[in-house]
Amino acid sequence: MNKRIFILVEGEDDVRFFGRIIKPLFASRYDSVEIFPYASIKREKVNNFLKSVRMMKNDYIFVADIDRERSVKDKKHILYYHFSNIEQGSIVVVIKEIESWYYAGLTTESARSLDVPVLAVTDDLTKEDFNKLIPSTFDSRIDFMFEILKYFSLYEARLKNHSFGYFVQRYRLIEPAQDDKIRYS
Repeated sequence: MNKRIFILVEGEDDVRFFGRIIKPLFASRYDSVEIFPYASIKREKVNNFLKSVRMMKNDYIFVADIDRERSVKDKKHILYYHFSNIEQGSIVVVIKEIESWYYAGLTTESARSLDVPVLAVTDDLTKEDFNKLIPSTFDSRIDFMFEILKYFSLYEARLKNHSFGYFVQRYRLIEPAQDDKIRYS
């Protein structure tokens, strides 16, 4: 039987990030790594999907932005309320929003290349803050996000964003002996 992992994410920005950065890191552990955007799907269908993934003995990670919740615990309670088939150990909360994970991956050099400010920590970066940082040289927000992904440093991101660092550590996505400047291009 093939072992699969499903990464359930909120929207298209998440699909882009997890597809480009995270999926390759899980590829050696699973026969299939699938990204599943759930935000636009009815809760009942998402619940049924979670149930079927468990029944097939596959793994999943349920990713959600913290949004306006006060804490990770509060966000998890909301998710349990909305999705009765979700397992506690499968939830990852992004603080604040996925844009903070994108921006966290910029090194000082790559931020300068993109002509954006260097941020030491991105934990409080919201979608609105991110949008204000997009240089006028980019035709769209999506173009800017794709460009960040070209420069993305896993090492840098885990240091600049605590929830990303937790995610990398929890799933053992890089070994301590690996090169500190893992880059994607």
